[in-house]
Amino acid sequence: MPDSAKSGVSLALFSIYSKESQGIGDFSDLKLAIDWVVSCGNSILQLLPMNEVGPVFCPYDSLSSFALEPSYLSFSWFPAARDKNIQAALKNLRKSFPLPRARLDYSLRKERLKLLRQVYELDKEKSSAVFFNFQSENSYWLPDFCLYKVLKEIHNALPWYEWEDKYRSRDPRVLLEVKNSYAKELDFQAWLQWRLYEQFKVVRAYARVKNILLKGDQPFLVSRDSADVWQHPDFFKLDFAAGAPPDMYCAKGQRWGMPTHNWHNIEADGFRYLKEKLKYAGNFYDILRIDHVVGLFRIWSIPYNEPLENKGLNGFFDPRDEKEWAQHGRNILSVLLNNTSMLLCAEDLGVIPKACTASLQEFAIPGNEVQRWVKEWKVKHDFLDSQEYRAISVAMLSTHDTTNWPAWWENEAGTVDEDLFQRKCHERHINFSEIKSRLFDPERSKHGRLRWKEEIESIDKLLWNLGGKKEELPELIDLYQNSFHEKEKLWKQMQLKGPMREKSDKDIVREALKITLNSSALFCINTIVDWLYLADIFKGDPYEYRINTPGIISDKNWSLVIPISLDELLKHRLNRQIKELVLASDRR
Repeated sequence: MPDSAKSGVSLALFSIYSKESQGIGDFSDLKLAIDWVVSCGNSILQLLPMNEVGPVFCPYDSLSSFALEPSYLSFSWFPAARDKNIQAALKNLRKSFPLPRARLDYSLRKERLKLLRQVYELDKEKSSAVFFNFQSENSYWLPDFCLYKVLKEIHNALPWYEWEDKYRSRDPRVLLEVKNSYAKELDFQAWLQWRLYEQFKVVRAYARVKNILLKGDQPFLVSRDSADVWQHPDFFKLDFAAGAPPDMYCAKGQRWGMPTHNWHNIEADGFRYLKEKLKYAGNFYDILRIDHVVGLFRIWSIPYNEPLENKGLNGFFDPRDEKEWAQHGRNILSVLLNNTSMLLCAEDLGVIPKACTASLQEFAIPGNEVQRWVKEWKVKHDFLDSQEYRAISVAMLSTHDTTNWPAWWENEAGTVDEDLFQRKCHERHINFSEIKSRLFDPERSKHGRLRWKEEIESIDKLLWNLGGKKEELPELIDLYQNSFHEKEKLWKQMQLKGPMREKSDKDIVREALKITLNSSALFCINTIVDWLYLADIFKGDPYEYRINTPGIISDKNWSLVIPISLDELLKHRLNRQIKELVLASDRR
């Protein structure tokens, strides 16, 4: 464990850029981001997964648990990129995909790959012993990943499970023919991953010189259409799709689509798949976030042929027997802990069984404390004081899957999810259309969230409008108790002066950040968006500035670009404000 409480910033590389960027942030920009973290007095830089993304650009639904996204390669680090033709092409690329822009245009990936092929042709080191050694040291995953990429191109980008059977079933003679016929293309794919590895290692060395810890993010799942699943179909349950059961924020639950793991087969192979993933991630990170750690204990499994519109409604927990969960998760956590020197952290949000919480505590693995959800849910229905946060945890205002904190304050605090409330009414034979206008304020309800009317000031008033008895409507009462006057409760905790303000502003954000900074949590890592709301950098509805909206496919997901370059940010007066907050919290 680190010897002192620390503070940091989380960001996606695709969200940042500099004046030299060609349409997307790259490893050069990551060094500038480290400089900015230093200037703000923070000591941790947390990254979203850097894995190569597929057609929906989701880093948690990647083509590989190992391979990195080629778009992040910095052309400025290639001697071959000094070629005048490549320089001219880079200039045109910058013009075609200008920054800043609100959302990333992922069509740039194709253009960048064209240029990378030219750099590859000119690269004098592609026959070096260093490249050969990289391929040898990563023989567990790299050859199959390169084959997967080439075969995907042969099949016009179709997923592997729609390829011809001889390719889908990995006929050894057929794969040998591909290796012989497409040797140069396979070499190019390996070269890309080698150069990504080399550049990322440079960034890590730079971070160490600057005393910055890099925190990575290991996706728990991998895309159904991925090199991992094609290479090891027996490690996955392809008849099921992973997801999450219904909760107060997703009325139908979630269906992510990735297959669940066949842990029996993974264990029979000595857990090598897990060990190799940790080994590769260890090249780049000091700290590693285990995504969806509860999935190690039990995973919400949805039959693959279940209609998509049902999302996560008709799933079940695997293993089905709750008595197996504790040992199941502990076994896998033990493998993770015993096979890496990285400090492991856990994403433990949502409904978490006691077995998971107890194991994280036993193994001293920090979980997450997201301010809006750290509550006493059952008795006082109020926010916990931040000194009551778990000591071994990571405190934060927001995550990549939530709205940023100002958007939560303006649009979600003091509200209930409309779909969820409607479904609960339907289950109790209550006419939602009739009672909606009596319970909720239409002027303060938006983005699918319903804000309570002020006059619904007691459970008795709620029950009178619902036309039911207390013992008949426990779930609706619970929703009410944990959301009514939620903003007023937090306003009081933040000790802000004057009447509660509906709109977020710099003063409110500052006090919210101080909740996490001054908490008892070992780490405090806030998103770059929440930090930047201390200044007038974002314009308009903060709801628009979110990384991802779970459960939907949208061009607004995984494409947010912040409206200020790193060059400008490094000179911004905001940095002093952040540093003062960090120092005042006695974090280093």
